[in-house]
Amino acid sequence: MNSSLQTAKDLDAADPLAWTRGEFILPDGIIYLDGNSLGALPKKAVTRIEQIVREEWGQGLVSSWGTANWLSKPTEVGDRVGKLIGAATGQTIVADSISVNLFKLVCAALEMQAGRRTLVSEASNFPSDLYVLQGLERLWPGVSVKLIGRDGTFDELVDGDTAAVILTEVDFRTGAQHDMRTVTEKVQQAGALMVWDLAHSAGAVPVDLDGCNADMAVGCTYKYLNAGPGAPGFLYLAKRHQHEARTPIAGWFGHKDPFAFDVDYAPAPDIRQFLAGTPPIVSYGALEASLDIWEQVSMEAVRRKSIALADFFLDLIDQLDASYGFTVASPRDGNARGSQISLKHPNGLAIMRSLTGKGVIGDFRAPDILRFGFTPLTLSFENVWHAVGILDDIMKSGEWSNASTERGTGAT
Repeated sequence: MNSSLQTAKDLDAADPLAWTRGEFILPDGIIYLDGNSLGALPKKAVTRIEQIVREEWGQGLVSSWGTANWLSKPTEVGDRVGKLIGAATGQTIVADSISVNLFKLVCAALEMQAGRRTLVSEASNFPSDLYVLQGLERLWPGVSVKLIGRDGTFDELVDGDTAAVILTEVDFRTGAQHDMRTVTEKVQQAGALMVWDLAHSAGAVPVDLDGCNADMAVGCTYKYLNAGPGAPGFLYLAKRHQHEARTPIAGWFGHKDPFAFDVDYAPAPDIRQFLAGTPPIVSYGALEASLDIWEQVSMEAVRRKSIALADFFLDLIDQLDASYGFTVASPRDGNARGSQISLKHPNGLAIMRSLTGKGVIGDFRAPDILRFGFTPLTLSFENVWHAVGILDDIMKSGEWSNASTERGTGAT
């Protein structure tokens, strides 16, 4: 693979996004290919969080709800995230988690879809999404969950009884990407509402929710958007639905006048209705710092580099000895996948553990998937070249066979 190192250097020299690497804290000796699970730390996040803690909280105390504009953070930061997912202002909030936000939206969809009681998703969807739907199946009389790939095909399951279809645009295991526009049109033609999970889309691929006429969406900010572990998720509700949709969690921040402290709930007349409890102000700081970077780049440039990084990785993987036993689980067409490449191997966990010990951090998904995420703001082509070289070394030497396959904490 020596012939490819110069190619990597040339690609890095011509990279218009190369400057963004200097905006993040990247540990020495680590090649980080797991930004699709947890994004790297923006340098300015440290300063911004310290400002919130020392000044706004430490000195401003409770007055900072007004003087530091804390009250409007869920919608203000939501509109900034909205720009990355093709949403006009007033349709996105940052609050809670994907699971909580999905519960809110699917409950709203069921109420809006009188007489329809089937929720359709995919058997390959992220399990937490399926657990939320199964919980609704248990709690809501008459509701049933049908899964594409287990209970039938899309055309068989999406019919006149379908209230909503809930899909993750980019598959978390393989990176395969749905055609959002086409799927949304088919769902809406059947009279159902379309709910997208953008966990592996926001900051990874261009998203145009308004342009695709999407109904609802959820997503997270701790992956490609670099807002840190446990950072709040986001919720999108198209403006045309906001007069009809009703949140099932009637929290005080969703009240039309939270500080009136009325005994009876009266929902805010807009997207704010889908707020519930007090927003996590400190966590917003890291997201704001990250968005400061994101607002200086175009998603088109991010997407071009994402595809180029992954294609370069695939070219190097194809040069490895076939006897190693890797197969590519992701689409080879860059336009049909998100910003990751997944490899299959029966000893995937041991191989990933061995890679991690050598400073190449990806992750493993049972039963046999090694995932490598390509985050264009923090990754170089030379990083990719070295990562595959290390993979080649541990396979050639058999070093991987000494790695533990105990699950431990379950995180890889």
